[in-house]
Amino acid sequence: MSIRKMFFLSAALLCTACSSDLFLEHNGNMPTKEKIAQIHNGQTKEEVMEILGGPSITTGLSDDHWIYMSSTIKRVAFLNPEELDRQILAITFDDNQVSKIEKRTLADGNDLSIDKDVTQATERQQGFFRKYFGGVGSYSPFSGKSNSKQGL
Repeated sequence: MSIRKMFFLSAALLCTACSSDLFLEHNGNMPTKEKIAQIHNGQTKEEVMEILGGPSITTGLSDDHWIYMSSTIKRVAFLNPEELDRQILAITFDDNQVSKIEKRTLADGNDLSIDKDVTQATERQQGFFRKYFGGVGSYSPFSGKSNSKQGL
């Protein structure tokens, strides 16, 4: 048998051995369609929690955006994973009541609206000297205490 035939035979065997390594991963906690149908505007967070259970993600500083999601990912051997299915349910609350319900799928892709609201930082702005020289003299690798706190 020639080296070329042995190479193609071993390559074919390798490909068939790897092709059986197919895995489908199911991630998330998407509620059933029947449970989603029970949700409507005006319901409270407690009522939604009782029907759907806890969300996958809560967003926003005020916990007024709940997201339920699930996805199915196909993995074959060493190839890049491929997302086969994605379901997203986004519920927005205003004054503890449902104000908006959105459903998205993989077909919608990354076509999401961007919120233009600005979140103010809660920390105090540092001046130039404090930012760059504020830690000078406070590091002592051997004593375990800060030099700036010790009496001289």
